[in-house]
Amino acid sequence: MEVILAKSAGFCFGVKRAVERVYEQAGKKEKIYTYGPIIHNEEVVKDLEKRGVKVIESEEELCRLKEGTVIIRSHGVAKRIYALIEETGLSCVDATCPFVKRIHNIVEKESASGKRIVIIGNENHPEVEGIKGWTLHGADVIESVKEAENFTADQNEKICIVSQTTFNYNKFKELVEIFQKKGYSISVVNTICSATEERQTEAKEIAALVDVMIVIGGAHSSNSRKLYEICSRECEKTYFIQTLDDLNLEVPKAVRLIGITAGASTPNNIIEEVQNYVRINF
Repeated sequence: MEVILAKSAGFCFGVKRAVERVYEQAGKKEKIYTYGPIIHNEEVVKDLEKRGVKVIESEEELCRLKEGTVIIRSHGVAKRIYALIEETGLSCVDATCPFVKRIHNIVEKESASGKRIVIIGNENHPEVEGIKGWTLHGADVIESVKEAENFTADQNEKICIVSQTTFNYNKFKELVEIFQKKGYSISVVNTICSATEERQTEAKEIAALVDVMIVIGGAHSSNSRKLYEICSRECEKTYFIQTLDDLNLEVPKAVRLIGITAGASTPNNIIEEVQNYVRINF
């Protein structure tokens, strides 16, 4: 049996950078906090907790802190969070992914010029919540075809469309086309991370070739879930797991090819464990 491991599987640049910054801070004496889980991977968060890194889940928790360092996670946060950290006298380490920071700059500038901001993405995702916090008058968040079709605006309104960095590229194009057909004055900035596009394209190609596809990622990882959706359309036997413990796989003798990919928040050691297990046992 042959195993195909996606070249793009595992930590992307932004996630790797953020995780490294937390581990650098974890060895210091002062109290270390992350604003939300540093990445959507429970194994990494648990390991950091063992090293004394605590997760802040809300602005209320942040305001109660008296000392220490707060690390902004790769997803980024609203502009007001920086102000709160400064007001409380805490130190701040900004580990926001540069691709996400670029979106903050775009929506801040475009909303200041009077444009209505539309974000293609999941409204409840922390990255999208952070992006909204850099607009002057809020933003519309669109995730589905129905939401795009129901969107209305004045014909004299100018609209700027951006995307969550981990959104499905083909779905992004589909939703943008719906806006374009409405005849609005729109400017579109494709802010999907290039690593995300590469990861999704590669996952689709591998899933179309194999008999079984394994997607590794955190339960709350948006980009991992999207990989699972993409692979499921190409390969009927697609499995989504967080760690090797979740892999309950019965492989028929007829299976010749197994594909493996992983989301941007999946550490290499978990990918290697799954890959080695599949190679040895099947």
